Amino acid sequence: MRTQVCIIGGGPSGLLLSQLLHRAGIDTVVLERQSRAHVLSRIRAGVLEWGSTEVLDAAGVGARMHREGFVHDGVQLAARNRAIRIDFKELTGKPVLVYGQTEVTHDLYEARDAMGGTIITEAAGVTLHGLPDAPYVTFTKDGVEQRLDCDYIAGCDGFHGASRRAIPDKLLKTFEKIYPFGWLGVLSETPPVAPELIYASHERGFALCSMRNPQLSRYYIQVPLEDRVEAWSDTAFWDELRRRIPHEAAETLVTGPSIEKSIAPLRSFVAEPMRWGRLFLVGDAAHIVPPTGAKGLNLAVSDVHYLSRALIARYRDGSEALIEGYSETALRRVWKAIRFSWWMTTLLHRFPDQTAFDLHIQAGEIDYLGESVAARTALAENYVGLPF
Repeated sequence: MRTQVCIIGGGPSGLLLSQLLHRAGIDTVVLERQSRAHVLSRIRAGVLEWGSTEVLDAAGVGARMHREGFVHDGVQLAARNRAIRIDFKELTGKPVLVYGQTEVTHDLYEARDAMGGTIITEAAGVTLHGLPDAPYVTFTKDGVEQRLDCDYIAGCDGFHGASRRAIPDKLLKTFEKIYPFGWLGVLSETPPVAPELIYASHERGFALCSMRNPQLSRYYIQVPLEDRVEAWSDTAFWDELRRRIPHEAAETLVTGPSIEKSIAPLRSFVAEPMRWGRLFLVGDAAHIVPPTGAKGLNLAVSDVHYLSRALIARYRDGSEALIEGYSETALRRVWKAIRFSWWMTTLLHRFPDQTAFDLHIQAGEIDYLGESVAARTALAENYVGLPF
C-alpha cells in the first residue's frame, strides 16, 4: 500500500489529524493496534478548551458536541470545605465545554467512515522503517505482514507506542516528574453534585467532582500510590468524598453503585524533539500531564492543529517552513500546559513530605486567588486554553 501520511494510532488525535488532512485533499491511512470497540471503551477526560472545540468544528465533527456538551463558564475551587468561583467567561471571555473524550472519538470514527477514510484496526507489530528521510511502516493484519509506504509518519500512538521509540536515544531528551499519589476515580449513574466542576483541597487530600451528562457523574479522590481499587468499597469512597468537598455539596451529593472504578498515577512527561525527519510525535506519544489542569486531550488537539497546518502547507504550497518549526512551536505550548498542570497539582494536593511552612504557603495561595482578580485571571486564561 501507499499513502501520503501514515498515522499510527486510532485514538482521538490520530482520527482528528486524518479528518483534517482528508478534508484538505491529503490521503491518510490510520493504523490502530486495538479493536474499535476497545478504543471506544476507554474512559478519559471530558473538559475541552474552547480552542479545541474550534478545531473539532473545523474538522466537521462539532455538531453533536455542541448539541449534547455542557458549556461551563467557570469552576469552583474549594479549600477547608469552602468554595470560591473562578468565572472564566467574565475573566477571559471564553468558557470550556464538558464533553467526554469517548464521545469525541465516536464522532471522529463516524466522520471518517462517512468520508471513506482508511482505518486499519487490530494492526499488530507496527514497526517504523527508513527514517528519517524515506519512511515506511510494516504491520501484521489477520496473520499477514503488510507494508505501507508513505511520505510522512504521524505518531499518535500514545506513551507506550512504537513511534517515540523509533527516534534514536542520542537525539531524544526526556523530562519527567512522578507524583507520589494517584487518583481513585469512580463513574456513577447519578446526577452531578454541582452544575460546574469542583476542585477541592483538603487536609485529607484532593478531590474533584466532574460529570459526563445529567445522569452520569465522575468523581476522584487523591489516594496513596500503593492503594488497591479492591480495598475501596463504594461506601468508603462516598464517605471520603463527602469529607473533602464543600459542606453544601456534601449535603446534596447523590450516591449510587460505581459502574467503573480505577486508580490512575499522576506524572508529567515531555519528550524533545517532537519531530525527527519525516516522523512527527503527537499527543501522549510526546507528553503526559497530570489530569488536574484538564490538558491531556487539549494538548493533543493543539499538536494536531500545528501538524495539520504544516502538512497542508507542504502539499498545497510546497512550503516546509511549518514542518521545520513543528516541534519548537508545539513544545512552547506543551511546556506552558505542563507548568499549569504542575501548579494546579501542587496547589491542591497533599504531599507526603509537606512541612507546616509548605501548608501555610498552599493555604495562602488559595486565599490570594479568592482576593485577587489578577490571580484568578491567570488561572482562568490557562484553564480555558492559551491561544494557538
